[in-house]
Parts: sequence; C-alpha cells; structure tokens
Amino acid sequence: MAAPRRVPEGPAPDPAVQRLRIRYAKRGRMRFTSTRDFQRALERAVRRAGLPVAFSGGFHPHPKISYANAAPTGAASEAEYVEVALCELVDPSGVAALLDASLPVGLDVVEVVDADDLDGALADRLQGSLWALRFRAGGTDLEGMASAVTALLAAPRVTVTRMMKKGPRELDVREALLDLRQSVDPLPAVPVQEGDVVLLAALLHLTPTVRPDELWAALREVSGLDLSRPVSTRLRQGPVVDGTVAESLDAR
Repeated sequence: MAAPRRVPEGPAPDPAVQRLRIRYAKRGRMRFTSTRDFQRALERAVRRAGLPVAFSGGFHPHPKISYANAAPTGAASEAEYVEVALCELVDPSGVAALLDASLPVGLDVVEVVDADDLDGALADRLQGSLWALRFRAGGTDLEGMASAVTALLAAPRVTVTRMMKKGPRELDVREALLDLRQSVDPLPAVPVQEGDVVLLAALLHLTPTVRPDELWAALREVSGLDLSRPVSTRLRQGPVVDGTVAESLDAR
C-alpha cells in the first residue's frame, strides 16, 4: 500500500495579483557581481522595501521573481530586467525609489512599470542587445580596428569555443552579429579617455547567447591584432526590428 502523500501544513500562499517589470543598471564595481549575487541582493531589497511579494507553494516556498538574460559577470549594463509578482496591488511609480534605496550603490533601479499593462512575455521581448565595447588606449594595437571590424562583418562564419557544463562548445559569433561599428558620439554610460576606441555591437540573442568577450575573441581571430580585453556595457536590449535592436531602452 502506497504511503499517503505529504502535503504542506498551513494555508496556501496568497495568489499573485500584479506583476512589476523592473529595469535596473549594473554600474561601476557592481559589474563584477554575479547573477546569484544580484538575486540575493534583490530579495533582501524587496523585503526591506516592504513589497507584498507573492510566494510559491510547496514545502519550500520562494518569492515569485523572474530573471531574464542577465549580463555576464564583469559586464556593466544599463538595461537589465526582472519581474516581481505581488499578492497585493501597489502603485509602480513609488516602487523604484523604495527598491533603489534598499540596493547597494551601483545596482540602480531605473524604471518600474506594471507588467500586466505590457504586451508579451518579458523573455520573448528580449531578442537582442546593443553593447558598447570600450578598448583602452595604451598597450593595445588599435591602429587596425577599422579593418578588424570590416573583416569580421565580411566573414561568413567565425567560431569561438566556450567551456560549458558538458564540455567545450563552438559558437558562431558572426551568426549572432547584427551590426558592428565604431561609436563617434559620446555615450553617457561609457566614460572614455583620450585615445580610447568604442565599438557598438548589436547581437542577436541565440542559444546560448554570444557574450561580448566572445565578440572580442572573434575580432582578435580575424584581424590578428593584440587587442586587450574591452570593458563592455549593455546599453539596451529589446525587440529586433529590421535587423537592429529597437531604440527603446525599456522592454515594452
């Protein structure tokens, strides 16, 4: 005879009645935080802010927070997204300041909106990213950067190897690359010094997603240049329209 099925004691958790879509930035030293570091920081911030977060059921309930396409450790970003489910209705306009005050400096809340007012799931909207790759002057061969960009765009296929949990895997950087060009205008999110070169790269989100460091490796491969590792900043992510990442910085 089968043992009776165990069920959690106590009342069921309150259902979610609202979802907030949060855009946040990783700036300065906070670019070195991992996804798990941010998750812990956000869960603490939600509690400190007093948000009525909804919880899952079962023996090990956890807050209903959904993360999507986080930037790799070491990369800064102006456009990271997360959704939080709440069991009570709140005014989104007041949540940004509450959360921002409860997060470490450098993990900065930019915008909070009601996700139920938006079309489409968050993960489905994040189809591509626009990255800024800042190559520092000094110790780096920057003279041939234009030819390196031309060579990469002209190549039908450029593969790099990433070590995955199941072993090495080849990724085609050229397949993910929508556009690559040198920035000529100042970018507020990317501080530069004289002689620096900044490339703007639009990357399609494939599976797995090609990272800025892998784009850097591809540039070195096709050009033979001794390019030092750039500092990468995600400027936006969202839908891909006519081969480019949509201009909007939010994911609406």
